This record gives sequence, C-alpha cells and structure tokens, in this order.
Amino acid sequence: MSQVAYLTPGKREQTKLANRLAILDAAREVFGELGFEAATVRDIIRRTTLSVGAFYNYYHSKEEVFDALADDGARRFRPILHALSAKASDFESYLRAAVRAYFDFLASEQESWVVRASATEPLPHVRNTPEILAVFEEVRTVFADVMDRGLAPKVDLDYLAASCIAVAREIGDRMMERAPVDVEAAAEFVVRLLLGGLPALPRWET
Repeated sequence: MSQVAYLTPGKREQTKLANRLAILDAAREVFGELGFEAATVRDIIRRTTLSVGAFYNYYHSKEEVFDALADDGARRFRPILHALSAKASDFESYLRAAVRAYFDFLASEQESWVVRASATEPLPHVRNTPEILAVFEEVRTVFADVMDRGLAPKVDLDYLAASCIAVAREIGDRMMERAPVDVEAAAEFVVRLLLGGLPALPRWET
C-alpha cells in the first residue's frame, strides 16, 4: 500500500490543502510569465512536485485553476470588506473606503505575480464562484443597511451592487496595466463616476 493510504483524515486534508496551494502558487507564476492564453496545464504541473494525475484530482483545466485563484483572492479580501462595513456611516464613505481597499488589495496581489506577459492580453471571464458571490452579498447588505437608515436613496439593490462591483473591477484591471499604479486616482475616478456620473469626473487637458 502507498504511504497516502496510511494518512489520518486530518493529515489527508492537510495534504490536499497543501497540494491545492502548490497548484495555485505555480499557476500565479505561470500565468504571470507566459500569459493565460499561452500557459498550459503542463506548465503549471512542472512548477510543482505533483504528477499529472494528482493535478487532475483537483482541477480539470487551466480555466478552473484561474477561477480558483479568483475565488482565493475574494476569500482573502472579504474580511477586509466586512471590517469596512462595520464602520460605514453613509454610502459615500463606505464606497470610497471599499474601492480604495480593493485597489490596494489588487496592487499588493500584483507583487506576488511574476508579470512578464503582455499587459494587454485579455484575461478569461471570472465565473461567479462561491467567494465572489459572498463578496456581492456583503456589498449588497451594506447598501441595504445604508438605505434603511435613510443615508442613501432607495434604488434597486441588485443593480446598484452589481454596477459598483463591475465598475471597480474593470477600472482596477485598467489601473494595473499602467505604470506607475495610481491607486488614489483610480479610486477617486470610480467614486466620482458612481456618485455623480460623467459631469463629476475630472477633465483631462487636450
């Protein structure tokens, strides 16, 4: 019998977690160096000590690995967002703090990726993983509370949460393509756009 067969349930779960983390760490490096399109599952496996068969025990494709990376990021960001919700005094202050925290998180995450691939390469669309859905519910809940306290007009909660998240995500992606990364300017753009629309945005000199 193999050594794995003798692992206790607790040890087996620790091994599974370690293997998943090894795959995700390897995928960050590979996607950063080669770009998502050029990267292959074998490229990821080569950065680990796992066999091909072991890899497929956890993920079936590089798309699944990418989703897992997004889910892992959302899982780690959600406590930050939750802490901000406890301090929310009105819609604008929460929006500004949440967007700034998200952009700071993106910038810090970028440091763990070895980015040599083209910044203009389109990334795959991230599906609604459990943790990403939990982030949406966190934002929606705070917006609902702010509205119930009369600190913001009552509008469609689903549309409001979805639009704020979508705008922040897209602007965040564009922010990371620029050098240097300007978190403050990007966050201010998002807040002004969401609160005041186009007339509220700062003008560029032509």
